[in-house]
Amino acid sequence: MEFQVSKKLLDDAKDIRLKVFKEEQGFKQEFDDIDNIAIHIVGYLENKAIATCRVFSEGNSYHIGRFAIIKECRGKDYGLELMKKAEQVIKSLDGKKIEVSSQLRAKGFYEKCGYMAKGEIYMDEFCPHILMVKEI
Repeated sequence: MEFQVSKKLLDDAKDIRLKVFKEEQGFKQEFDDIDNIAIHIVGYLENKAIATCRVFSEGNSYHIGRFAIIKECRGKDYGLELMKKAEQVIKSLDGKKIEVSSQLRAKGFYEKCGYMAKGEIYMDEFCPHILMVKEI
């Protein structure tokens, strides 16, 4: 997978997020002010945008959010590649701690990437989430 890293929210990232979070999962609040300060990563397979996430800092930790893979490309380890790229970006910024607000159903994926659940389950819109943390 090839990656594009940008300080601007790319159209390809918007398209993936709209498909995955709004159309598939029914979230209402997809875009926010964090998009203006985040680093956006888009993964491409044969010049087709298939994955995206954003990285931003808050206090002494970095966050990986809006992590999405288009439906037909799930289960093929592209998520692992995107996570490695996001962590690489954070390391280049001297980040040491990463937090992810994980949908509960994705908890196993983040555990596979070395993240540990922390705290209680909470709701984001209608969906249960849990905070996942990793030291790098």
